[in-house]
Amino acid sequence: MKLLVLGGTRFLGRQIVEAALARGDDVTLFTRGRLPVPWMGDPRVTALVGDRDPRVAPGLSALERGQWDAVIDCSGYVPRVVEASVRLLAARVARYVFVSSMSVYAKTDRPNLDETTAVATLADPHTEAVLEHYGALKAACEAVVDRLLGARATQVRPGLIVGPFDGTDRFGYWVARFMHPQLLGDRPARAVVPGPRERPVQFIDARDLAQWMVDLAARDVEGTFNACSAAWQFRMGDLVDALVAAAPAPPRPTWIEDEELVARGVAPWVGLPLWLPPTEPDSAGFMTMDCSRAQRAGLVIRPLADTLRDTAAWLRERDNTGAWKQVLTADAERAILA
Repeated sequence: MKLLVLGGTRFLGRQIVEAALARGDDVTLFTRGRLPVPWMGDPRVTALVGDRDPRVAPGLSALERGQWDAVIDCSGYVPRVVEASVRLLAARVARYVFVSSMSVYAKTDRPNLDETTAVATLADPHTEAVLEHYGALKAACEAVVDRLLGARATQVRPGLIVGPFDGTDRFGYWVARFMHPQLLGDRPARAVVPGPRERPVQFIDARDLAQWMVDLAARDVEGTFNACSAAWQFRMGDLVDALVAAAPAPPRPTWIEDEELVARGVAPWVGLPLWLPPTEPDSAGFMTMDCSRAQRAGLVIRPLADTLRDTAAWLRERDNTGAWKQVLTADAERAILA
């Protein structure tokens, strides 16, 4: 297969390229050229440089020639920008896989939401404020791809993407706290963990997501898919138990209930990643999305231990300067434990 990847040198895009090369595909990358291309010298990889925004020189000129079996768009956030790429490529690609997000849903206040759930809309259709309107903008991008490509469009809505090269440090916080606590500074011998143990958590290793999307593209599969681990497949207790089992000298988990963490001013999802307390009712279903359609389409989730091991190895080798600036501080953790 000849595959075009819009993006491809950071996190998910990097894993998409690796998955395609493992299949023996020829890959064309389109990036801004700000990061090194890990596959320089590989004859199966062509690196093009430009900008997704046609208003920013040199824009999309590098994509004016070429034909591909499929494109995977993992860098589309603004409808106007996505539309420019789709219009330019429409006659020269057979399948367009757009990486969207579970954040597209208008309400995530109940469990088991599937792909038929209503998506968010933009009050101002011209806004391009991605941080403020991320979910609604992704939904609008999906609509552009569907409108212009019809049955040749595939919409993939991942949840929390984890694994090596994840620069968000959300899942990585827990891996570091138990497997490399020294990366987080002078931490206590006990670790604050948001109870209860039965709290559902939902995520997907970027490598599983990448392999599956490349397979969808190769099989020319259409449709819209929530893409994550199965609802209730993992609980917070499962994650902590796996971390303790994988760490040579782990801290002792100390389960703290929602009320105490809220009273201490811990920021949901930020101060303690993966934690969404009842004070966030609009997010009550965010960690229990129905991903059965993706599973029926071939999505396979690797063992949790593999993701923890490989993430820990990557964290140990990378430059961690500036990481984890917003998470629970060591002093705040000690205060809660006291």
